[in-house]
This record gives sequence, C-alpha cells and structure tokens, in this order.
Amino acid sequence: APSSRLFQTTPDPTETDPALDLPEWIQKTNKLTISLVKSCLSLIYGDRHYARFAALETIARVPYFSYTSVLHLYETLGWFRKKEYIQIHFAESWNELHHLLIMESLGGNDLKIDRLIAQHIAFFYYWIVVILYLFNPAIAYDLNKHVEQHAYESYDTFIREHSEELQALPAPQVAIDYYEQGDLYMFDAFQYNEMNRKKHPEVYGESTPRRPVVKTLYD
Repeated sequence: APSSRLFQTTPDPTETDPALDLPEWIQKTNKLTISLVKSCLSLIYGDRHYARFAALETIARVPYFSYTSVLHLYETLGWFRKKEYIQIHFAESWNELHHLLIMESLGGNDLKIDRLIAQHIAFFYYWIVVILYLFNPAIAYDLNKHVEQHAYESYDTFIREHSEELQALPAPQVAIDYYEQGDLYMFDAFQYNEMNRKKHPEVYGESTPRRPVVKTLYD
C-alpha cells in the first residue's frame, strides 16, 4: 500500500505548494516524456488548434480516472478509505469532461482519425498511470503536473495570439451551463485553495468561491 504520508486528509496549512519527495531524475523523466508527447501532438495536428485541444482534453481526463480506480480498489480491499481524494479527483475529471465538451462543440473531434489517435493514447495512458499510482502516487501526480503545465502553456499561448478573434465569438452553451448556470457543487469540489481557506482561515483568509463570468469564447 502507498505511504499514508502521501494521502494526508488535512494538508499542512503552512505549505502552499508541498514538494513531492521524488528523485530529480524521476521528475526530469516525467517532464521529458510529456515534452515528447507534446511534440508528437504538434506534428500530428499542426495548426488545427481545436483538434489538438480536443485530443489534449481526451488525454487530460485519464489520470483522474486512474486515481479513482486505484482508490476504489484500496477501499474494496479494506486497506483504507480516502473519500476526500475520490471526491476531488472525480470533480477534476468532471471539469476535464467539460473542457472536452467545449472543444467538441467547436468541431475539435469531427474527424474520426483525430478521435482514434486521442483515444488510443488515452487507453495506454490510463494503465500507465494506474501502475504508477499503485507503485507510488507521487510519481503519478508529478507526471500529471507536467501534463497540466503543458495544457496551461498551450492555452495561454493560443489566447494571447488569438485574443481579438476569441473575444468576438460567443461562448459555447456547454461552457455557460457548466461555469455559470449549472449546479456549481462539482465545480467547487476541486477548488483546493478554497478548501484550505475553509479549514484554515487564520492562514488563508476568508473563503470566496470562484465564479467565472462566461460571455465570449475568450472567457
């Protein structure tokens, strides 16, 4: 079973970004692996941005499925139960699903070949993360950190280069439904900083739920 230190239900309030206890070579290997995948996706999709983003979101959902699968296995075997982790990771997968739905609404998965490429990568990625999470959750989390960092950099570059175009386009209805009009319980469930503020207001200050305004595609 993984070290219980990696599954603390109450994070240390003095730690804003706790470092995972991993050798530097493992972190560099994870980063290099994601960089290679990023390069392959760039070659495959080129400047077809929404197709690349749809593939990225198909892949980005996978780790949270892997985490919850392993956590449910541990619970079933009676080793331990960490419902807070299951809740967070399910909410994160729900968030990634809506990222994918947004890209699909923009035509990102219209071509069958694009869907097949993303789905095959996601299939193998699922089992890789399951094995890593069974062996050492910190390695799986670190790998996903690099995936999310790549996603952030990709979107950040895109919105800076296409800001005027995006601000002139309406937001997809699925985005409005998720961020503004839907049941925001699932959106709030993975806002980790807000969780810390509620538990330790003396350290993090008063809790204020995040409420995005979604009017344009830029938003």
